[in-house]
Amino acid sequence: MDNKDLNNDLFAGGSISGDEKKKNKKSKKTEKVKKPGAASKKSLSANAKKAIKITTAVVLVVAILVTYMATGAVRKGFVNSVLQWTTNLTAVTVETADGDKISVPVSVYNYYFALAYNNMKNTQEAYEASGLSSLLGYDVDFSKPFSSQKTTNDDGDEVTWAQRMKEEVIENIKHVYSLYSAAVKDNDGKEPEITSSQKSEIDEALETYKGYADSYGYTLSAYLVAAMGKGVTESVFRREATRSYIADNYESSIEDEKVKVERTDEDYTEYRDKHEDEVKTVEIRIFDAQSEDDAKKFKDELAQDASNFTELAVKYAKEGFYKEYYKEDSASTFVHATRNSLSGFSLSQKDEDGDYYGLDWLFSKNRKAGDSLQYKNTVVYVTAPAEFCESSSIDVRHILVTPVEHNHAEGESDEEETEAVDATDEQWAAALNKANSIVDEFNKGDKTAESFGKLAEKYTADEGSEKTGGLYEDVYPGQMIQTFNNWCFDENRKDGDVAVVKTEVGYHIMYFDGRTETPIWKRLVQIELPTEVSLSENIADTAKAHVNLIGSCYFQRDVDIDR
Repeated sequence: MDNKDLNNDLFAGGSISGDEKKKNKKSKKTEKVKKPGAASKKSLSANAKKAIKITTAVVLVVAILVTYMATGAVRKGFVNSVLQWTTNLTAVTVETADGDKISVPVSVYNYYFALAYNNMKNTQEAYEASGLSSLLGYDVDFSKPFSSQKTTNDDGDEVTWAQRMKEEVIENIKHVYSLYSAAVKDNDGKEPEITSSQKSEIDEALETYKGYADSYGYTLSAYLVAAMGKGVTESVFRREATRSYIADNYESSIEDEKVKVERTDEDYTEYRDKHEDEVKTVEIRIFDAQSEDDAKKFKDELAQDASNFTELAVKYAKEGFYKEYYKEDSASTFVHATRNSLSGFSLSQKDEDGDYYGLDWLFSKNRKAGDSLQYKNTVVYVTAPAEFCESSSIDVRHILVTPVEHNHAEGESDEEETEAVDATDEQWAAALNKANSIVDEFNKGDKTAESFGKLAEKYTADEGSEKTGGLYEDVYPGQMIQTFNNWCFDENRKDGDVAVVKTEVGYHIMYFDGRTETPIWKRLVQIELPTEVSLSENIADTAKAHVNLIGSCYFQRDVDIDR
């Protein structure tokens, strides 16, 4: 039996994880929805990507779903003794905000490498199944050495996958150890107990491993070393799994505690200038056809000044709801679009060379008003090229009236419900009548934001804003559905304006609550640099990790654990 067979057996099962984090409570009814013919893709912010990577910090793996390409013999603890002295070298020193310094040995680095590798492989497989792996930067080939493949890190720098893995492993170690240290300090310097269930999970995991080890005539520690890297013995596995649970439990206990973070204008402008591709916005006409052939025909028929864009959008729209929907210019217009907000269009897909040709073309410094492009299923016409938008973010209230009733009974999924775009003409007409009657009721009153809010609490189908009087504050471009977005950011919009806007989810009775004093570019940066963060996030983010040069020579760093 060779190592490849051993690892295949070890990595064939499932995994045990900590409690699932709370979901984002924002209602689906006001989020962006994909256009007809577009791939179901959604871009993630840097913070969201970071959250995905940090999941290795709270996951106890029973059986990793991917095989390391191990080489060499492993027999009854032999590997456990080879270069074992190296696993006690300091790999990383974690320095907490309080100035405490924690030395983390090479064996622990290798443990977290195995978890990070597993997490990345599982994430990549899940994204690939949904067509998201390329869009979200997980198009790594696990059959080839990481050191031979290029990618980008969170700072946008080109690195190898081996370098990116190293960065993520160190980030995970910093995350766990900073929270673990805080948990011990808050417990009078003693290590907090984990739950009996968590203890059982660790015991069961190791018992599962021991069964595999016995079947091959290995000691448990030798088996873990073969699977997870040099130095990852039974005691290391048990200790690190326990510390991960302690960190996770502590993080959960303080998840509602917030701390203020000082941000200066220099912080915002520095981020803006370093991440201008994420912050700049364009104004465009855009349409996703049902096929690339239709998109080519659309582009061929498009007038030089795009005066027939709406006409063509109706012509090539999907039968049913969209034939009527695209009769309004706003349905194919996107005001202040960011790269992220265009993730639902095929324009955002990678090309054969792995580049984002469509988005790169659109946000190029060479772009000018009047330029047009057909890329995959998308046709786009530029009305204003990319810039740092100085217009303000806005506050808006709305009341959503849907053409179909949604019964969120327990056990009933969204897929079992009728979507608004599939509603009948009669249902849409009824929804419009209801929306107009609510507008009439509003107009009979004092027509203030407060009175509108009371009607929203009474009538709206948007669960995300029913308790706030329909209010969304500091709204930025692309946050809301396209026609909703365009109404909000119309340069002629005035405080107190009321209108009924049709979107793919229903009719929105809009109330313009006013412009903020925050420029759109700054609001987009504030999403990445918030002034209030969770206490747990602050603990992890303010900690520092310093890599030991000698210890790093023995890091696990590629697909083959013996490299």
